[in-house]
Order: sequence, then C-alpha cells, then structure tokens
Amino acid sequence: MQYMSKIDWSELDANLLRLLVAVLDSGSITRAAQSLGVTQSAVSHLLNKLRGITGDALFVKSGRGIVATARAEALGRQARDLLRDLERFARSGDFDAARWRTTVTIAANDFQRDLLLPGLAERLRALAPGVMLRVVPSGVPAAESLRADAYQLIVSPRPPDGTDILQKRLFVDRYCGFYDASVRDAPRNRAEYLAAEHATVVYEPRRSLDLDQHLAADGFERRITIAVPGFSALPAFIRGTALIATAPALLARRTMIGLRQFRPPVPCPDLAMYMIWHARHQQDPAHSWLRDQLVACVRPALATVVQQVQPVVSYR
Repeated sequence: MQYMSKIDWSELDANLLRLLVAVLDSGSITRAAQSLGVTQSAVSHLLNKLRGITGDALFVKSGRGIVATARAEALGRQARDLLRDLERFARSGDFDAARWRTTVTIAANDFQRDLLLPGLAERLRALAPGVMLRVVPSGVPAAESLRADAYQLIVSPRPPDGTDILQKRLFVDRYCGFYDASVRDAPRNRAEYLAAEHATVVYEPRRSLDLDQHLAADGFERRITIAVPGFSALPAFIRGTALIATAPALLARRTMIGLRQFRPPVPCPDLAMYMIWHARHQQDPAHSWLRDQLVACVRPALATVVQQVQPVVSYR
C-alpha cells in the first residue's frame, strides 16, 4: 500500500510526535494506547494521519506484532528532539515533575541496572507519573550515543571520552572472587588464582573488564574459559564447577548469593560507578531533576549490602 502525503504538514503537532515515540518505544498499538491514556482506535486513527503526512507506512506487521520501518526509526529520533524542545519552551524555566510527560532512556548493563534503576522507577512513579522509563543495555558506552540523544543518561564504570561528556561518580565498589565451596577451595595465592579456570564478563563490542587490563599492565593474565555478556549469567556457570569469577563485591547479596567469596590475591582496580550525560542537558531543569533522583537512589540501594561488604564499598 502506498501512503501519499495528502495532509498538510502544518497539521503535525505534539500529539502526533508523542504517538510516534510511544509506538516506537512499546512496539505495540495496544501498549502505546495504554501509555497515552487513549483508545486503540484513536491510536490507529492518528497513526493513519501521521502516515499521510510522512508518506510512509511507519509500522508494518511482523508475525503477531508490528515492526518500525527505517523511516519511522529516523523520524522517531527527530520527534524526541522536537518534543524536548517543546517541553523546554513550555516550561519557561519552571519545572514541575508531576506534570512532566516524556520517555526517559537510560543505558545500563545488568549490575548497575538491577542495583539502581528499580529504585529510580519507584521514584518516578511517585513523583513523575507521566514519565516512562526505558532501560537499554549500554554495552561499552559510546559518546556518539549521548551526542545523538539515544540515551539521556548512561550508568557505567567506564565514561566515554569527550569534552562534551559529563559525569558524576555515584559510588565505589571493589572486585571480589566467587566460587562454589562444594566443589573447590578458594585460591590461596596468586599462582593458584591465575592457574584456575575463570568465568568472566565481556561486553560488546568485545571489551573485557578493566580488571584484565589492569592485570595485563602488571604482566598477569587470567585463564578465562567462559565469557558471558553480563554478571547475571555467571552463577549458572560457577555452581557445580571449579570455575571462579571475579566480580563487583556488591553482587554478593544479589546475583552471587549462595556462592563463597574471597579477596583476589592479585592487584585489582577500584570499581567506580558513574552517571554520564551530554553537556547539552547540563542546565536543563528536567534533566537536572532526573539526575538528582538517580543520585538519591544510591544510598538506599546500597543500604542492604554495605554492612556485608564493608570496607570494600564506599559512597563518593
């Protein structure tokens, strides 16, 4: 079916832009209608109107669902920019979180995601119910993603380089060794640690933990036999085996629960965690408020584990 642009582009408004973003984020007409508080028929009607304006199908059927066209993806990025500009225009320097209507995208891998973002989601539900929180994997964070506004925040131990990239340290953890005590004992020294078989995390695109870079600088190398894309996958490979893993100590009461711990007998770097954003948002009241909310989540998130792992965890 061809979609001809028969409707004057001046009929394009914020509601249509919000509609496009909602369908892109949810991948569903039904879920988009729920997030916008309208009926499915209203979404379908407005989507047809938007198709007429853009001259593109925007979304096509794929199995039981829908998939966005390349044109819809490109327009979605522009729509997010326009909606943020409209929000700033309407606020005129005054920001009321309770009236904020937007989608916030935060990039974080599993460790920081599970530790901090549930608390942020709870705060948003209470203080800014019109905000949809979208969480995506950060992999190895790239400055280009922040510059393109693909994410509003990244939470990562590795801030990307760039004079336009800003950061705030949230907390500092340290590495801890984990093993299955029913199968093996903890390595007693550096030689046993390096000779053991290790399971580790490698983030795409093929970047190892900073621990391994730190060890390599001192002339050491772990014997890695299993590499997984996130810390949450490690326990399944460790339990019932002689494998060991070196991971953030904060995981002892979460992902690694039930496994025995040891202090690695090799020099390990501190594991600092950062909140990262683009300089364009530095003075934006809404973004500043969002950053404050994430910072406020840190101490409660660590409260249940800090007593177990002191003195290896500290607030910064």
